[in-house]
Amino acid sequence: MSEYFEIAYAAASKRLCFFTGTGFSKAVTGNRAPSWQELLEELCSLAADPIALKQALFPVSGVNPLSLEEAAQVIALELEKVDKNLHHEIAELIKGLSLAGDNSIINAFMANNSVDVVTTNYDLLLESLSGENFLSLTPGLPVPRSDAKVRIYHVHGSVVSPEHMIVTSEDYFRFINAESYFSRKLSTLLHENTVVILGYSLGDTNLKAIINEYKGFAKTHVISSNIFLVSRSAVSQYLKDYYYHCYGVRVLDSLQVHDFFFKLNQQIPIAALCAQPSVANIRQIIYGGKEYTPSYLQLENSFYEIVSSFSAIGVSVNTPAVVNSIGKIIQTKQGLSSANGAWEQYTHMANWLVYLGTMLEIKGTSIEAVYLSAVKSSMANMTNTYLHGYSWAAFSCWNSRWKSMISSNRLLIRKYILANLAWPPALVVVNQ
Repeated sequence: MSEYFEIAYAAASKRLCFFTGTGFSKAVTGNRAPSWQELLEELCSLAADPIALKQALFPVSGVNPLSLEEAAQVIALELEKVDKNLHHEIAELIKGLSLAGDNSIINAFMANNSVDVVTTNYDLLLESLSGENFLSLTPGLPVPRSDAKVRIYHVHGSVVSPEHMIVTSEDYFRFINAESYFSRKLSTLLHENTVVILGYSLGDTNLKAIINEYKGFAKTHVISSNIFLVSRSAVSQYLKDYYYHCYGVRVLDSLQVHDFFFKLNQQIPIAALCAQPSVANIRQIIYGGKEYTPSYLQLENSFYEIVSSFSAIGVSVNTPAVVNSIGKIIQTKQGLSSANGAWEQYTHMANWLVYLGTMLEIKGTSIEAVYLSAVKSSMANMTNTYLHGYSWAAFSCWNSRWKSMISSNRLLIRKYILANLAWPPALVVVNQ
């Protein structure tokens, strides 16, 4: 739940950005939107020798000899021979797309929240989903000076300006090497917002370069990762570790687009209620010397609110005041956990520590010692055998979510526990 609360909190704080690809368009059109390769294969039919061209670029058996943008360049050259323009032909095909199925859950989110949407899709489906209060920005057209709840950035162009669409390898080369409003805006949005990638893979060179730049910024400032990849299919732990290590991306897998919005909408009312006061509170905590009350820290959602509010006001976890605040929060929670009958506090503590371990690389940061001490305390008070006085729920949390943590954190915790705690339930977890 914590990840969805974090994303909902970003929406309530007006710091949420979606990054949508072809999979998103497929989801909202009942799978009628073509994939990039399906679109190119259809365009081959317009060439002088369509069968030979399609077989050369997309052989039935074997691997495609060219990347898709290179294949698009070949098709563009062939269409020129028959007086056709690739970009305009794509625009004509895409213009026919329309929403299909029940998209009300997405409509509801877009109508009630302020959000930026960056898309590499050429279609106008996002505009159709956003009601009336939106801005649509496309290369080649004037940048609107007004504002709206939903701001849609077509970084690869759209059907309203076909000649500016990024389609061929030549187009991509210009896009990578040009300093444009859209490239600058894209980098800004990644740095300033929580980003959710929907219907998109990490295969695009441009996206990798920009996200990698963000990753370097995040490490330098010791802030948590604010990028999520929503995957329709299951993603192995090897790939999840790779995505985080290389790009700072947290993966939410086995999740359809509509299911993601359903879970997100469930958290919006809670996040909206606490976003404004928690941002005001965090300023008093960091700059005013205030402390959170034990009654507030008894609530499970309190830690998620606190962590989210750090990003909302743009402060680093490495700031001494922030480190001091986190240390006091963990110490208070440990005290709450030690009270008689405080079983839910044990569970909260385990959830908080695991959550922090999924979003921030702990090793080398100034909170490393505090974090490891709390982990040891949590694991020393859990059990997998229903032992009186120990928490089964805390063990269940550590055991079930251990692999969701960043690989470097799993290694850090394992080394620390093996050296400092010979408690069998803890060894069961760290030796997975």
